[in-house]
Amino acid sequence: MGGTSGTTGGAGGTGVREHVRVAVIGSGFGGLGAAVRLRREGITDFVVLERADSVGGTWRDNSYPGCACDVPSHLYSFSFAPNPDWPRTFSGQPAIRAYLEHVADTFGLRPHIRLDTEVRMIRWDADELRWEIETAAGELTADVVVSATGPLSDPKTPEVPGLAEFPGKVFHSACWDHDYDLRGKRVAMIGTGASAIQIVPAIAPEVERLTLFQRTPPWVMPRTDRAITAVERWLHRQLPFTRAARRGMLWGLRELQVSAFTKHPNRLGLIESLAKANMARSIKDPALRAKLTPSYRIGCKRILLSSEYYPALARPDVDLVASGLKEIRGSVLVAADGTETEVDAIIFGTGFHVTDMPIAERVVGAEGQTLADAWKDGMQALRGATAAGFPNWMTIIGPNTGLGNSSMILMIESQLNYMADYLRQLALLDGSSLGGRVALGARPSAVNRWNRQVQARMERTVWNSGGCTSWYLDAQGRNTTVWPGTTGEFRRETRSVDLAEYEVLRVGERERVPAVAVAAAAGAGAAPLPGALPPDPRASHAGGAGVAGTAEDVA
Repeated sequence: MGGTSGTTGGAGGTGVREHVRVAVIGSGFGGLGAAVRLRREGITDFVVLERADSVGGTWRDNSYPGCACDVPSHLYSFSFAPNPDWPRTFSGQPAIRAYLEHVADTFGLRPHIRLDTEVRMIRWDADELRWEIETAAGELTADVVVSATGPLSDPKTPEVPGLAEFPGKVFHSACWDHDYDLRGKRVAMIGTGASAIQIVPAIAPEVERLTLFQRTPPWVMPRTDRAITAVERWLHRQLPFTRAARRGMLWGLRELQVSAFTKHPNRLGLIESLAKANMARSIKDPALRAKLTPSYRIGCKRILLSSEYYPALARPDVDLVASGLKEIRGSVLVAADGTETEVDAIIFGTGFHVTDMPIAERVVGAEGQTLADAWKDGMQALRGATAAGFPNWMTIIGPNTGLGNSSMILMIESQLNYMADYLRQLALLDGSSLGGRVALGARPSAVNRWNRQVQARMERTVWNSGGCTSWYLDAQGRNTTVWPGTTGEFRRETRSVDLAEYEVLRVGERERVPAVAVAAAAGAGAAPLPGALPPDPRASHAGGAGVAGTAEDVA
């Protein structure tokens, strides 16, 4: 399975293209995590393709004022790369981005990373059983593609009549214009999601007037953020078990909360009372409080954390328009309820392309169909990782792997376990006595069965039954983003690849053979992965210094 990077003939045999065993797309948490795990598995023949000029993913792109994580720092980090020196209990964007840069350096990933290399198209070559990849920096081929672009990578700006003629400044929260001075400006903030509730308190003291356009009010809980003391950081450095205990406690508490979201939404009433009390402390005006009170069950939309949002809305120079933006007439913004507001700048905090990820338009599978076409009726992937018709392709943070109350890093590490075993199985099949290079394709029946099970569990969750419309739902109203269980459950479901769920494709053979049958025929004498580490990843720490724990650690 291993080997070194090589070249293959280009189109018509006139060109030369680099070939790698694995191509990873994206260098956020998912992409860097995949790169670390590849090295820990003894695989060095891989590249990480990044469209920007630095690593970091969404934590590079989102640099707006007040940008921070709503998951505690010690849980929002890799188990194999703990950070004893987090500055705050809830870290800001600069600290998280610095952490990702540190991971890239510590685990020796820089030689594998190709910056300014946007992926333009990926096509499956059914004859050669490899992916042809066209990038902004040239072409290459890969046996396996791991897509780690993430769901929060492509900003979504609504099509508002008159927006093109607006004479002032316009930008999305994920594309913040740091050269534009907001001081003394009349600013409109569109949206009330996680970004908006951080931006509003951060810019309200600077602008002349801030108007927030709210289509649907969010539930907001206090954010108990504080500086982590020097004593705590010393303990975490000198006594690693204290750091592990802190992480374990944070994880365990969130696991205990899951059943209220997934099975018993009515139990969330107490949390709603706490959120209302949080609002009442700062919002004394009954009319404003009524506009800010959601009519849906808490948790149906993402629960937001802020202790500054409501105080900012109570300022005399901040206005709330409890209606969505309908149109723009010159410099005047017109809401759906007829409210008119003249502004100098518009900031869109309107989220991302989550259920219609642009990368899907660029992936062409075995039947000549794009992934976007295959998912036109809704995203679905076997165990959130592989899609029928797209052999040797995997995604990190795929369909139904999102969370409503815990750290996505836990889900990413589970998918990295699955990726590692997928590659091991390919290596065993490649090196089997049957001979010939192979690819694994998810069986449509397995994908459909997994998706039916997930959607059946989804029906009773608060995300589906809570009475709201959220970005968790696709255009058909199906929840294709959230995992309806605990992170521990997902870890168990993705610990290893079930070959009965896959078909084997061989070079020169169009028929598909059940993978489990091929594996049985190969027997126990299959060749091991060249250069692989010992089966127990705890036995070695390839990839750099500072490794503590493994991707098998749940907490």
